[in-house]
Amino acid sequence: MSGPTTVAKRILRFNEKLAGTTLELPPGFTAINPFIGPQKERVREVTTAFYSKYYDDDKPRRLVLGSSPARRGTAVTGVPFEDAKLLESDTGVDVDGYAVSRPSAGFLHDVIGRYGGRGKFYADFVMSFVCPLGLTRTNSKGNEVNCNYYESKQLVALLHSFLVDSLERQLEFGTDTSVCYCIGSGENFAFLSKLNERKHFFRKIIPLEHPRFITQYNRGREDEFAEKYLNAFRDNGD
Repeated sequence: MSGPTTVAKRILRFNEKLAGTTLELPPGFTAINPFIGPQKERVREVTTAFYSKYYDDDKPRRLVLGSSPARRGTAVTGVPFEDAKLLESDTGVDVDGYAVSRPSAGFLHDVIGRYGGRGKFYADFVMSFVCPLGLTRTNSKGNEVNCNYYESKQLVALLHSFLVDSLERQLEFGTDTSVCYCIGSGENFAFLSKLNERKHFFRKIIPLEHPRFITQYNRGREDEFAEKYLNAFRDNGD
């Protein structure tokens, strides 16, 4: 294989290409790209340290795909679903005031711990997104809020080629395509499944409820959902 030889280098190269991406969006929608702008050097420092620590090899991994980064989470740090303080301890880079800890990150950190810890989990999986850049929209009160790529037909239409291209490039990480895990069992899973029927990216896609849905509306069932995640992650795609 030509080019970068480790998974870390392939992911970082993917991020570098995102830095040069400009999206055409409907009025009222904005893209958040952590790889450009005033924070880009710190994002590069964090992502380089993180991926070099856990992905400095050529081992195939399975993808865990959310919909798109949260504007105060991954859309700022550049590392999907990661808690800011854990990133700080992992990378040695000061992220105080740079990103907030999210309920999603807390739930997933618990699942990762039950799986066997960060080293074991990241040796088997790459966490990413169907839409790898963050999206926001201006609501009726004039406030900027998170949004997902599937929130309007016009938005999906404008983003479609970017979404397909992003998924194809993420397969170049050296991805094990026997099974993909889709975080978001509703519209994210529906879109990814329909696309997969045409493109045959993965042999199987397993839907998982979004951690935000779990932590906000099913707090008494977190153990149950964590076990569901673990059982899915132990599925080898057969």
